[in-house]
Amino acid sequence: MTTALITHADCLDHVNPEGHPERVARLEHILHALEPLDLLRVGAPMAAEDDILRIHPAAYLADLRKARPNEGFGQIDGDTFLSPGSLDAAFRAAGAVIRGVDMVLGGEAQNAFAAIRPPGHHAETDTAMGFCLFGNAALAAKHALDHHGLSRVAVVDFDVHHGNGTQDLLWDEKRALLITSQQMPLWPGSGRVDEDGAYENILNIPLPPESGGAEMRAAYQGQVFPRLRDFKPELIIISAGFDAHQDDPLANLNWSTQDFAWITQQLCILADEMCDGRIVSTLEGGYDLNALSAACKAHVEELIEASK
Repeated sequence: MTTALITHADCLDHVNPEGHPERVARLEHILHALEPLDLLRVGAPMAAEDDILRIHPAAYLADLRKARPNEGFGQIDGDTFLSPGSLDAAFRAAGAVIRGVDMVLGGEAQNAFAAIRPPGHHAETDTAMGFCLFGNAALAAKHALDHHGLSRVAVVDFDVHHGNGTQDLLWDEKRALLITSQQMPLWPGSGRVDEDGAYENILNIPLPPESGGAEMRAAYQGQVFPRLRDFKPELIIISAGFDAHQDDPLANLNWSTQDFAWITQQLCILADEMCDGRIVSTLEGGYDLNALSAACKAHVEELIEASK
């Protein structure tokens, strides 16, 4: 089949203050890097309000709307901001992952990558934080489970920061397995191995600062891949953060671009074994523009190769 690239220009209208690491240029660099690739390019729809309410309460959405400024910036916490275009961008980001799930499960694409911002994996049930407004990966999983009737969905998060929001949103969801690797210690401070979910449905893999690709590969081969095989997911969602790259300014892991290609390739092989190759990936972090665009391109190239 093919790999779908799902994005929208509205995601460029989420603007943060000057000097903020989660900047418009992140998505611009990614889209430029992906331009030569053979992809099925799809515009991200707006998520419906009912889609957002699948994972976030109405009061939370109402609070975000109240905080959205008509000009300038609204500040939620020390590093999470709203500009006038932020909520439209967030609804497009959520709509992108939902569209990706629909396309992959409907046979329109083998796999999909949502090139979106703001990212999502730090957004908890009723708390926006860590640059994130809506829990996109958790929403994709819940949409696949509730709307498409799947029995088992796995989320794999290899962002350098712990996916505390996805963990919070899927803590009580026995039909979902969340596997998340992260540098520890590092913000937000969660992600210990004893945080294993209400149904032992969460696997946290802390990685020490200054560790690199060899340590990551050993952890994934020893823990992640066997757990996925035991779970036998019908769909794999990837929270694709690229800030474990050795050049990223916000953390201290030393992955190479080839490490991101390897982890993607291995997840594609497992998906081919267990769920007809069905993967939906969504962009999370990555803040060195050159490292981000190179690693993201390598990630998408592996998705394309797996779709052939």
